[in-house]
Amino acid sequence: MSAVSRFLASELWLIFGRRRNWLGLAVLSAVPIIIAFAVKANPPSGRGGPDFISAITENGMFVALAALAIELPLFLPLAVATISGDSIAGEANLGTLRYLLAVPVHRTKLLAVKYAAIVIFAVAATVLVAAVGLLFGLVLFGGGEATLLSGRQVSMGEGLLRLLGICAYLAVNLCAVGAIGLFVSSLTEQPIGAAIATMILTMGSFILDAIQELEWLHPYLLTHLWLNFGDLLRDPVGWDGVRSGLVHAGAYIVIFCAAAWARFGTKDVTS
Repeated sequence: MSAVSRFLASELWLIFGRRRNWLGLAVLSAVPIIIAFAVKANPPSGRGGPDFISAITENGMFVALAALAIELPLFLPLAVATISGDSIAGEANLGTLRYLLAVPVHRTKLLAVKYAAIVIFAVAATVLVAAVGLLFGLVLFGGGEATLLSGRQVSMGEGLLRLLGICAYLAVNLCAVGAIGLFVSSLTEQPIGAAIATMILTMGSFILDAIQELEWLHPYLLTHLWLNFGDLLRDPVGWDGVRSGLVHAGAYIVIFCAAAWARFGTKDVTS
């Protein structure tokens, strides 16, 4: 195993081996379970509720979609912000960053491994929510054909493929949050402060996106195209919206990873 692989394995152990992170993942998992049992106990009447919630009784797969939609504005970004905010600042706060660099580990490699671990966590968190929702949804409501937002019914297999595509789309956008968190983490030695600042930027994007008078600003906001995942549930698939969302997230990833590299590459590490 190469030094980079060992470093990545160690980083993943720090993320997935901590009780507080297990607790955070447990909270993410609890949401689809709550949704499933709540709908089972009190099924929505008619089509008055949100589309995903109303469709749960017809196909349990929609528990996963409802959970992702509900957790997207807060819980999922918060989880990624916490991990990314701790990436550099946490080492500095514990006094281990200086010793880590003395191994020696090239700063660019260290930053790349840190971000790779953030990406893996973002993917894992997204898939976890979808998987738990899918499991409890199928157990409580069964599967079968799924009705898309455009009204056409597709097979269970195609529905699962579309769910997987939605997970991939949302994970990429959460990786953009992770890139911001990595950059902010390189500016401070307080991981909580870095996580809070990242969440403020994310929540601020949601708020600004809701203000119609700032419509000129909307295309540049981090969260503006997050809901384009719904285009994967149309027939035909709205690939233009999906591509736009991925390019948008990719631009944030490149810009903030580059900013983190520029900052961390010249940072005077004293702790």
